[in-house]
Amino acid sequence: MNPEIRTLIETALWRNNPALVQILGLCPLLAVSHSLVNGLGLGLATIFVLLLSNTLVSATRRWLRPEIRIPVFVLVIASAVTVAQSLVQAFAYPLYQSLGIYLPLIVTNCAIIARAEAYAANHPPHLAALDGLFMGIGFTAVIVILGAIREILAHGTLFSGAEMLFGAGARYWEIRVVPLENGITLATLPAGAFICYGLLVAAKNAIDALHTRKRKSVRVTRRKAPGTAHRRHDEN
Repeated sequence: MNPEIRTLIETALWRNNPALVQILGLCPLLAVSHSLVNGLGLGLATIFVLLLSNTLVSATRRWLRPEIRIPVFVLVIASAVTVAQSLVQAFAYPLYQSLGIYLPLIVTNCAIIARAEAYAANHPPHLAALDGLFMGIGFTAVIVILGAIREILAHGTLFSGAEMLFGAGARYWEIRVVPLENGITLATLPAGAFICYGLLVAAKNAIDALHTRKRKSVRVTRRKAPGTAHRRHDEN
């Protein structure tokens, strides 16, 4: 795999994830993620907007004057969001109703504006498109995991309301994970969203810390190994 593409993937999905590391786009992330399907729907729309806006910003970067670049970025992003909103309204109207105001509010998602300014405006279109794709996937992964956790805690199910996104045939996709009669109401509230999100961030930081300790341990072992070998040779 191309090293630059590999770096883009690692950065977007883990090292600089827009939701877990940059802490961007929290408003829709926390408001919409009360179910897996809602989170997936908004995530797919965000991927589309990031992919399209990054490509357009990169393709026009040579003609943009520095003093007007931010308004142009916002205009491009707003156009991409309008296309995404129209597609969702046309092909998944129940999901469009469920997402409500948070679908057009993708325009104000700081993660999208940040990628346009920090990456797309300084790289060719193919790399900008890949950056938008992987950053969108990283954001979607977090909102889907968060939605799945909250849905299980609140209702004990997964894929509830899948027909909103996948059509009438998906109404039977619902999975009963835990037989709950009365779920945890807190999981459906904003406070529950903050708690679950905080646990995800803490888990990510804990994994990073564990990985760092392992790497340091390997380096120390490698440094000690030559000296140990020499001592054994001298003793012999």
